[in-house]
Amino acid sequence: MNHKKYERGYFMPPEPCFDWVKKEYIDKAPIWCSVDLRDGNQSLIIPMDLEEKIRFFKLLVDVGFKEIEVGFPAASETEYEFLRALIDQNLIPDDVTIQVLTQAREHIIKKTFESLKGCKKAVVHVYNSTSLAQREQVFRKTKEQILKIATDGAKLLKELAAEADGDIRFQYSPESFTGTEVEYALEVCNAVIDVWQPTPDKKVIINLPVTVEMSMSHVYASQIEYMSKHMSNRENVVISLHPHNDRGCAVADTELGILAGADRVEGTLFGNGERTGNVDIVTLAMNMYTHGVDPKLNFSNMNDIVEVYEDVTRMRVYDRTPYAGKLVFAAFSGSHQDAIAKGLKYREEKGSEKWTVPYLPIDPEDVGRKYESDVIRINSQSGKGGIGYLLEEYYGFDLPPRFREGFGYYIKDISDKRHSELMPDEIKDIFHRDFVNLQTPLELIDYHFTRNGDISVELSIRFKGEEKVVSAKGNGRLDAVANALRDNLDLSFDIIDYNEHSLSKGSSSQACAYVEIIDCMKETRFGVGINDDIIAASILGMVSAINRAVNEKAKIGGEN
Repeated sequence: MNHKKYERGYFMPPEPCFDWVKKEYIDKAPIWCSVDLRDGNQSLIIPMDLEEKIRFFKLLVDVGFKEIEVGFPAASETEYEFLRALIDQNLIPDDVTIQVLTQAREHIIKKTFESLKGCKKAVVHVYNSTSLAQREQVFRKTKEQILKIATDGAKLLKELAAEADGDIRFQYSPESFTGTEVEYALEVCNAVIDVWQPTPDKKVIINLPVTVEMSMSHVYASQIEYMSKHMSNRENVVISLHPHNDRGCAVADTELGILAGADRVEGTLFGNGERTGNVDIVTLAMNMYTHGVDPKLNFSNMNDIVEVYEDVTRMRVYDRTPYAGKLVFAAFSGSHQDAIAKGLKYREEKGSEKWTVPYLPIDPEDVGRKYESDVIRINSQSGKGGIGYLLEEYYGFDLPPRFREGFGYYIKDISDKRHSELMPDEIKDIFHRDFVNLQTPLELIDYHFTRNGDISVELSIRFKGEEKVVSAKGNGRLDAVANALRDNLDLSFDIIDYNEHSLSKGSSSQACAYVEIIDCMKETRFGVGINDDIIAASILGMVSAINRAVNEKAKIGGEN
């Protein structure tokens, strides 16, 4: 790899332009323009057909875009037919402006205006390349000749717009702006502005594209600030950004460009575009959302947006794509899960409307995601906090701390051996199968308590297939049952902890009891009992713990 053959192909402004550094965050949404149907579509291996384009257009309208670039109608019959379909079928809402692209060439501009007949509102976006590399290598023209291409195109737009039957606005792009000397880019843009003579009621758009990303983002911000400070008739000019993502910095370029004075952003959903892609408007908008700023775009049904996007583009939204990927809220790490679970519980306890949950920059529910399936995910890397959170939040089981830890390791071991993630329902099923109301080899059939000083119990049980009636006394009901089982079945265990709670609120709620014992092998065993009656639940919890101990002992052989 010969890095010495590369030189920096960008140009810094002739004066310091760093006022954007003083701003902390973007305090209002820019004007958004989707270029999915033009820039995004031309980058697809199989471009969208007419039906798919219309479906995507309707999605963009639903999301809230008020400006949508729909194509290059003079470039192909498919592009032309799509534009005509939008106009002839009256598919463009009154509050939406479509945008069409054209090179600064006479016959292309004229055909573009022909395609717009009957359109109520449109932006005609004209461009020509201005960069040093393009001037020298592609067009072999002087600065003066390149400037004349721009102004000739601007004049023709103005003439044809005066004859059009709709409201036509103008946009100019010095293509490859990032590779253009900044003073020269300003000269060309100002010349175009002088032709168009914008007014407060008829503003023009000057689009400054990162056609190819060449610099770090702060350089682009300085370029934008210079253009904003020195542009003619600035109050009647909308400065627009159109960043590509060659260096992977399109989002940063755009955010700093907005701080530097830009008013408008062109981009695509999920960053689809030529080469490495365009700037991802979903990420930009949701970044603002996390700062408490209304982005003026609605991504509350993110799953549906992803589905339509993937269907019509045949592209895939990567699982870790910010805000939209399937796994962006997923926490597998035990420490992350524990922090998230505690953060959610803290927010509930405090009744706070502010979102400050660790590891989650936004509330997943704001984009249509569910905590159960999208946040706490369980595999061999998970911890007790996440597993305990799932059982409590979705199924009502509030495991005691030691049981929560032990069950966490139990689930992690199963996941590790399966080499797979465990879904919440699977965890619940394992919990019931291996810990709740276990009846083998010891089964509780019936019980009866009497009190005469101490508490006496008579138990009807089945142990290893043989039915028995056993009895004993104790200083409490559970102690009496434990004594009856120890004395008559030759079992060795001690109860070391007991907890209980209702599984839900109300008189019809079932009781849940957790019993922790230490068995003859000096191992801790947990059992869970669930029953309408709390006494029965506690006995079933102890029986479940005993059954787990006996079954484990049987695996290795030995006495109970």
